[in-house]
Amino acid sequence: MTTTSFPVSKLFGIPINAVTMAQVLDCIHDAICNRKRLQIGVVNAAKVVNMQRNPMLGEDVLSSDLILADGAAVVWASRILRKPLPERVAGIDLMYGLLEKGNLHGYRVYCFGATEEVSRKVADRIARDYPGVVLAGRRNGYFSDDEEEGIAEAIAGAKPDILFVAITSPKKENFLARWTEKMGVPICHGVGGSFDVMAGKVQRAPEIWQRLGLEWLYRVKQEPRRLWKRYLVTNVLFIKRLVKEIFSKQS
Repeated sequence: MTTTSFPVSKLFGIPINAVTMAQVLDCIHDAICNRKRLQIGVVNAAKVVNMQRNPMLGEDVLSSDLILADGAAVVWASRILRKPLPERVAGIDLMYGLLEKGNLHGYRVYCFGATEEVSRKVADRIARDYPGVVLAGRRNGYFSDDEEEGIAEAIAGAKPDILFVAITSPKKENFLARWTEKMGVPICHGVGGSFDVMAGKVQRAPEIWQRLGLEWLYRVKQEPRRLWKRYLVTNVLFIKRLVKEIFSKQS
């Protein structure tokens, strides 16, 4: 199965692959078995807004081989715009799905990002819950521009099948765009704050909140001072973009 065989829904100028989680996992397994490079991009409401604000971020996301709907709002928008996506493929769920599959097939995984404490806890959790996964290496996400090339060389030397990158946007996308070729890792997956959840630092929203598309609100509830303004602004701007798309289709 190749990425070119997947249908695409073009939303907000972004070609999002209309795929299920099972299809993505099969495609990734095929890429690992054949040592083919597959860069994964994910978009949610905030990313859609920020791609317009930051052209470099937009270019980096669009350079991905597979672009997935990470947020429920994107899936809802696809249905409103009559370009329906089959389901949400959340970055954190994809990470766990890859670890489960890797537990069966012995994937080599490199974990890059978060604080040193969180990074250690993630490594311990993988060793405990996914003993079949080989932790090829790990590194925290704090580094200077001068250190980037050395990090990319260390990752290349570890020869992982999968690189999980837990660094905030747009730094994550910029790093992958610059160094994917040098690292030669078949699967590069930006996982955002997923390491914080896996390490128990942040609690993920209950399933009912996820189904209602309120995972962002649950995050705000945990860190209101830091997050309320960010989500308020991006959610309002996303709704404005959706309304604009609706009216442009009707004109």
